[in-house]
Amino acid sequence: MSNTSLPGQVEEAHPMERTDGPLTFKQATQAIRGGESPHIVAQILLSQLSKAERLHLLDGDDGFYPGIRKIICDRYNREPFIHGAIPRLGIPGIRFTDGPRGVVMGASTAFPVSMARGATWDILLERRIGDAIGLEAKAQGANFFAGVCVNLPRHPAWGRIQETYGEDPLLLGEFGLALTQGVQRHIMACVKHFALNSMENARFRVDVQVETNVLHEVYLPHFRRIIEGGVASVMSSYNSVNGEWAGQSKLLLTDILRHNWNFDGFVISDFIFGLRDAALSLKNGLDIEAPFSQQRAIHLQAAIESGTLSWAAVDQACSNILTKELEFESRTESTVPDFSVVFSAKHRALAREVAGRSMVLLRNETVENEPILPLDAKKLLRVAIVGRLANVANTGDKGSSQVFAPHVVTPFEGLKDALPNTEVILEDTDSVEKAREIASHVDVVICIAGYDSRDEGEYVVPSPQNDPCILDLLPPPKSTEEAETFGMLQGGSGDANGSEGLEVGAGGDRKSLRLRQRDVEIITAVAAANKKTVVSIIAAGAVIMEEWKEQVPALLIAWYAGSEGGYGLADVLLGRVDASGRLPFSIPKDEAHLPYFDINAHKIQYDRWLGQGLLDKLGVEASFPFGFGLSYTSFEFTDIRLGEFNPLGDEENLMVWVGVKNTGPTKGRHIVQVYGRPGLDDFPTRMLLGFAPVDLDEGQATEVQICASTRPLQRWINGHFVLPHGEVVIEAAAFSGDPQALQAVRYL
Repeated sequence: MSNTSLPGQVEEAHPMERTDGPLTFKQATQAIRGGESPHIVAQILLSQLSKAERLHLLDGDDGFYPGIRKIICDRYNREPFIHGAIPRLGIPGIRFTDGPRGVVMGASTAFPVSMARGATWDILLERRIGDAIGLEAKAQGANFFAGVCVNLPRHPAWGRIQETYGEDPLLLGEFGLALTQGVQRHIMACVKHFALNSMENARFRVDVQVETNVLHEVYLPHFRRIIEGGVASVMSSYNSVNGEWAGQSKLLLTDILRHNWNFDGFVISDFIFGLRDAALSLKNGLDIEAPFSQQRAIHLQAAIESGTLSWAAVDQACSNILTKELEFESRTESTVPDFSVVFSAKHRALAREVAGRSMVLLRNETVENEPILPLDAKKLLRVAIVGRLANVANTGDKGSSQVFAPHVVTPFEGLKDALPNTEVILEDTDSVEKAREIASHVDVVICIAGYDSRDEGEYVVPSPQNDPCILDLLPPPKSTEEAETFGMLQGGSGDANGSEGLEVGAGGDRKSLRLRQRDVEIITAVAAANKKTVVSIIAAGAVIMEEWKEQVPALLIAWYAGSEGGYGLADVLLGRVDASGRLPFSIPKDEAHLPYFDINAHKIQYDRWLGQGLLDKLGVEASFPFGFGLSYTSFEFTDIRLGEFNPLGDEENLMVWVGVKNTGPTKGRHIVQVYGRPGLDDFPTRMLLGFAPVDLDEGQATEVQICASTRPLQRWINGHFVLPHGEVVIEAAAFSGDPQALQAVRYL
């Protein structure tokens, strides 16, 4: 074993030092399982690495141009992206798979998108999804899942809104933590994108300006929650924050992550364009450049030789990486799942359960003396499914989160399977006249409308025409093939033969929050021809529906619902599953009630006013408020009780007990939401403090216990969070602003 010592390391024999050769990664993990400290073992392992091997830990193993050509001409993330494998010592490296709607590698289970899962308001369900994702990832050779996306969507036009959970920091933090906990039963998880990444087209150039108190109170609390929960890794974002690129921001990566939050994992860059200065990024806290050998391979050695970068900075990053890699390998090595877990019946059943639980019923009017939903299959002779998306495998965008499930159950397939004794007619030609004609001859019309990957999604690979500076970040091509690949990045679109590769310049922010005009025409025509019309919206964020929503008796948000989404839709429409989804964002009546948004911005100011908080500030009603959703039964709150703060002085958690009764005709699920109204100036009217789902049979009553967090009420003052003292109204509500909410007062 080498006697090379690291800065601060005592030069003395360690009990694990061997005389018969170097310590291998496998032996190191065995030592940790035997009680040794992962950090100490990592130092010993690191001391055995050559200087070249240490630098090798700090970026991807694949060459830049072969790697780029593969993801453009073949497929993104078909196999793990590997960072820092050292075969000599058996170090496997960081073996990356993307997410979050499932494992991107191979042919995996596609779960509903994160926003749909946020609509379940069920963190135990999200933890089960994390467990399934961790199993499928590990079975396919990954040890790192980069799919915990919790960026706060300041504006619903954000193209990547489908990858996050909602507009509220508390909701984001709880769901991100639940996913992390599930995944990390098996492999490392990574939370992203740190921070203030909620624009697509401008993400490679935009500088987000934000005041310090707003940064800590609005845009970072959810990251803090997940860091405290033990997430292994953080991915930095492309944008800059207050003039400093996030991938090399000392404020974000060192001052906040390491010093304020005591983060002990490693930081990885967003792909390809995630840093602008190789040496500075390392000094300021970015451990790995992903996913290929790129800027660091070109610049780090020269930076060390010139004195711009020290070996101490290199060793610190290597230590961060190896410590966490060893910790997880030693903790999870025994959980080696069989490949059969991938797209297994169990995981498909979970995807179906989540799809059903996520769907949000917004309207359910009475037609012929009873609510139109749920449908009674015994009374249905002919049903029409209309709309261009009715029989399309539409699980979300085709960016880095795309999951290539072996089969996707479409709305038509799901309903046809659920109604074997009913004639189910498909009309997906996008013809208004055909839809109207069919609607007039069936018992019920189900109209599928909304978006697909052409309308919203990740801005996958930037177009140099819009961001010419990104070409400076690429290695100079050295061969004809590399020059050809370089040309693809300048505007080509990959393989012309229909590959599954990423398309340069594809995706981006939504250009409209309304449906296509043809969708509106079909909805209007169908509703006029058949009074039993159900509209199912496929989308990830808010859709403004004011011009037509009153024309249809039944309306629900069905999301990008994953590989079993068609079954989930049928389960809800036929009442096999209660309509229990609740909006994880507010839907405004008008675009004027939203924050300023410039799809091509170079600089933009982020403040605290967005979503429901902005609507309340403006004094305008939402079309559908945050937390809203209907059920097939009815509920009432019977009582609210508040506990005391922790007697040891913990003022961050308040126990709330809420009495709930099912007063309707059938069993169902209610989402109990607890809000705080602090009555502060320049602060939202109410803040979500906690929530819990509850399942009740007809006539059943129970008391729900919720641990409400007071963190959303805290203010960032002089570098610390302070809980303002005074009276705060605590509400138990069905949604934000619920007029039937029960209230209690607590003095903070």
